[in-house]
Amino acid sequence: MANLNLSMFCTCCFIILSLLLCLLKNGYALEGGDSHSIESRFLTVETSSLLPSSVCDSSTKGPNKRASSLKLVHRHGPCTQQKSNSPTIYQILSQDQSRVSLIQSRIALASKTTNTQRDSKVKLPGRLGDSLGSSNYIVNIGLGTPKKNLSLIFDTGSDLMWTQCKPCPKCYLQKEPVFDPSGSSSYSNITCGSRECKQLNGNNDCESNTCVYNQSYNDKSSSRGFLAKETLTLTPTDVFKGFVFGCGQQNIDNNDGLFGETAGLLGLGPEEFSFLSQTNEKYGKYFSYCFPSKSSSTGHLTFGNSGVSSSLKFIPFSSSRGYYSIDIIAIYVGGTKLPDRSMVYTRGTVIDSGTVITRLPPETYNMLRVTFRQMMIKYPRAANLPLLDTCYNLSNYSSISVPNISFLFNGNVTVDMDQSGILYGDSLSQMCLAFSGINDFKSGIFGNVQQKTLEVVYDVARGKLGFGARGCS
Repeated sequence: MANLNLSMFCTCCFIILSLLLCLLKNGYALEGGDSHSIESRFLTVETSSLLPSSVCDSSTKGPNKRASSLKLVHRHGPCTQQKSNSPTIYQILSQDQSRVSLIQSRIALASKTTNTQRDSKVKLPGRLGDSLGSSNYIVNIGLGTPKKNLSLIFDTGSDLMWTQCKPCPKCYLQKEPVFDPSGSSSYSNITCGSRECKQLNGNNDCESNTCVYNQSYNDKSSSRGFLAKETLTLTPTDVFKGFVFGCGQQNIDNNDGLFGETAGLLGLGPEEFSFLSQTNEKYGKYFSYCFPSKSSSTGHLTFGNSGVSSSLKFIPFSSSRGYYSIDIIAIYVGGTKLPDRSMVYTRGTVIDSGTVITRLPPETYNMLRVTFRQMMIKYPRAANLPLLDTCYNLSNYSSISVPNISFLFNGNVTVDMDQSGILYGDSLSQMCLAFSGINDFKSGIFGNVQQKTLEVVYDVARGKLGFGARGCS
């Protein structure tokens, strides 16, 4: 009998031990049906990985078998050939705040319009005349016949594509030769009475019966020129004839800020004249991108759904108000869920390719900051940066332990931030939590730092956004 009891006791111990090992391996359930590995509550980060290299590393993972894909590079990193001086971190954060302020003002205007015209579709006045700019990532496209290669900032917060054109009495310095319409056999101006000109959000500017566009930016940079049609080439098999774009002949880059040495801007917004709208027949308003972990690495911008990963997790877009927006349901810091009361205003968060630092409503950010500071208490604090008030001096550490940050989105999808999306700075003596509060505003903005290494997929036609891990490195 004693032997039988001992055998049963050993069997029970074995079962319990097996269950514990399984939990350690596979993680434990969190609220909302998501799961996190116990080991993943904290990330071990080599401090050397927090800073970019001075040498371009183009061997990053990407959709190599997908034909309609462009290499994406940071415009201030070593993978671009631009020679302008890189902005300081203070300039970057200042430009970032200008962009956020413009997004805020547009959404406030859209909300006001919605309250007075609930039964009509909201269309923001001046959408094409007041663009965001200040995005950090560029791609190369071909324009004209024969094709001329141009580097353009890509931006999900803008619509109309434009580039500098000859004759250009007022142009800023760009890397490639300025596009010359007279050298292209496929170029044509758009007349004032055309459908395209009338759809330019009420812009009726004309010169010699040619439609004129105007785009202005928050730092007083601007682009003005003719609305035109041209052949646009992405790859040898992705060629679009009659593509509507802005041929800019008066372009001001105030303080060498927004455009640097790029040739212009590629708009990927959801509205009229954006790249998505004009290529809908081929790509079905479907595109994806991956921002690399460092400015010294490359990512990708890909169009169409051919060859996409089956492991993608999709969430619905929320009310757009002219932007791509999503609903944040919960945030976890080191496995600790922020209180539900702090998440009241996180629905309708704008996801934006051009905003650098994620902005959260004040109460949400305060709880994130408090929790993060408690878990980083062993590391010495450093002076704050503009917008960033939780900074650390990590210059004496070769590695650190950082709490993982995860977002639970509407649709029951949890996304873990890469380690490169948690801390931000240009020196180990001043590395900061890469989040900020957004004052006097009830909605947040999900910035590009938090999107690093994720495969971010926009299925605009079906109203959903997808996330995948390790889209690039």
